[in-house]
Amino acid sequence: MHQPEEVASRLMGTPYEGLDERAKKVARHVAERKHIARDVTKDSEAGTTPGQRAADAVAIFGGSWTFVGLFAAVMLLWVGLNAFLLMNRGKTFDPYPYILLNLFLSMLAAIQAPIILMSQNRQSEKDRLNAGHDYEVNLKAELDIMLLHEKMDLLREKQWEELLGIQKEQLKLLEHLIHKKTLSS
Repeated sequence: MHQPEEVASRLMGTPYEGLDERAKKVARHVAERKHIARDVTKDSEAGTTPGQRAADAVAIFGGSWTFVGLFAAVMLLWVGLNAFLLMNRGKTFDPYPYILLNLFLSMLAAIQAPIILMSQNRQSEKDRLNAGHDYEVNLKAELDIMLLHEKMDLLREKQWEELLGIQKEQLKLLEHLIHKKTLSS
């Protein structure tokens, strides 16, 4: 099979024009006997902007135990410092219920949330690209397996024909020997 149209009709059971772009690409690769696998991660990482890389870094750090530990340590330090100042000076820089701390936490959440969402959107896009690529690779592998089955079937048919030809020849030789033996006796 050297034409994508033939691959589409024989193996996919659909005219080439009726296939979507992904299936057409796979049919072309099968017809040309070219590999289709590639590193999709490299492709998606190649066009990232500094802002996208920063969003990914913030999301990675914000979703880590290091961040949780640092966050807990800052909270404890804040409360401990206020308690220390209250005991030693009778006055704190952020009295209970820690309105200044709540303001900082709200600002952190307001800034961090959209950045993490941007990173998650990029990750979703990467996942879609990977899923699409996996589909193409799986479809090509399936078509290649079908081609191998066809080749094996053809080889088996050819061997059967050769065996039948040899058997016919042997039968002729046996008949000739039997005829010769009956004439000599």
